[in-house]
Amino acid sequence: MNLGIAGRWALVCAASKGLGKACAQALVSEGVNVVITVRGEQVLNGTASQLRVLNPAVTVIAVAGDISTPAGRSAALAVHEHFDILINNAGGPPAGNFREWNRDTWLKALDANMLTPIELIKATVDGMAARGFGRKPIENLGLSNGARSGLTGFIAGLARQDNIASRNVTINNLQPGSFDTDRLRGNLVAAAEESGQDSEAFLAECRSEIPAKRFGSPEEFGALCAFVCSSHAGYLTGQNLLIDGGAIRSSQ
Repeated sequence: MNLGIAGRWALVCAASKGLGKACAQALVSEGVNVVITVRGEQVLNGTASQLRVLNPAVTVIAVAGDISTPAGRSAALAVHEHFDILINNAGGPPAGNFREWNRDTWLKALDANMLTPIELIKATVDGMAARGFGRKPIENLGLSNGARSGLTGFIAGLARQDNIASRNVTINNLQPGSFDTDRLRGNLVAAAEESGQDSEAFLAECRSEIPAKRFGSPEEFGALCAFVCSSHAGYLTGQNLLIDGGAIRSSQ
């Protein structure tokens, strides 16, 4: 299927590896020019090189910096005059017991996982509406997390505003379950070691609890992201799209 987005420009946050990289790969494969960001310059440049090989016809620009800071956002947004697609993505707050989290921990989580996406939306949404095209699929890990719950509520209202939805600008939350990324494996191996279990046995047990009996592949997530960004998804907005192999058992 031709997704109808070749030649568009996308800003993909936290794109050096994992699900962010998978989204960038899917978009580049469809002929989308991308600006990718992450804090670590070396790994970011490596990903940029891979994307250029994947599709030499597109432009790939790497901007190293912390997207959760005003300086990081300004640097990424200044690279191109406009963006048609925005992939808000950031690592989640650290795991742990909420009793051990202080105010600074909460504020940092809110900054990265709620306020930064809102700032990036604010910087790009009006231009998208003026041009009559815009896609904002947001990787939203775990609605139980306070910061992302707040973001989900914000998106629900914004996506339905007349001056947004009527101008072919869509905003959706992509909610991934367990995907086979370095972060997932690292977290599960750490949990296994903490409980004194064999890591491979623990991973197998985690997979068995998912109805699909496996972890998702980042490529599957990237493909969904690319479709949500496509010209065929203009009637899909304000939705929470769960892709988790059936892990959450709900009839809703």
